[in-house]
Amino acid sequence: MKILSRYTPLQIAVHLYAWSALAWIAVEMLTGSFSINPIQELEQRTGRHAITLLMLSLLCTPLNTLFKWAEPLKRRRTLGLYAFMYATIHVIIFVDLDYGLAWSLIFRTVFEKPYIIVGTLTFLMLIPLAVTSFDVWKIRLGKNWKRLHKTVYLIAPLAVLHYAWSKKGDFFSLSGDIFRPLIYGLILLIFLALRIPAVRKYLASLPTRSLLLFPKKSQQPKADVS
Repeated sequence: MKILSRYTPLQIAVHLYAWSALAWIAVEMLTGSFSINPIQELEQRTGRHAITLLMLSLLCTPLNTLFKWAEPLKRRRTLGLYAFMYATIHVIIFVDLDYGLAWSLIFRTVFEKPYIIVGTLTFLMLIPLAVTSFDVWKIRLGKNWKRLHKTVYLIAPLAVLHYAWSKKGDFFSLSGDIFRPLIYGLILLIFLALRIPAVRKYLASLPTRSLLLFPKKSQQPKADVS
């Protein structure tokens, strides 16, 4: 209990959710209920979880803006590192379990399939963000640290594009397996819109606006019953 008391509920929730994908995969494998195509299933699940964690890291700033809740900003790095961990597992499954480290075949496949090119670019762009996510790099890089980490606003759309492009579907005719990619895309669009300076300024002013529209009633003095 003393160990748990060192962590906030949000901190515990972040770690539990981050490990939930691997835990659920392990449970299904142990109970024999895993997919008949395990390698493809592993690739898809780890990739989806990486995108979800990356999206959650983008949610931290809007939560702070909307609700003046500071703690999500402290969990942003953890979510980002977990996203990178799952992206790394996703890549390892692809190059090792799927292609058996046959590098000539891997390179040929990468250049033959555009969505893999996008996925490769996304992963390569995540590496410097993960490496420089620690405080020591903030000091070493100075203002360049923030510029570097703003590339996440490009990385996240690329990750969603990679996922959507890998599915068998057509967005223009709204046919095939497009539901999940569409949901990811809409959520990402909202999260990025919340970062537009004018939108952030408006959201930050909402508490003040609500007080002006609905002022608190002053407390009435108690009647003298003596």
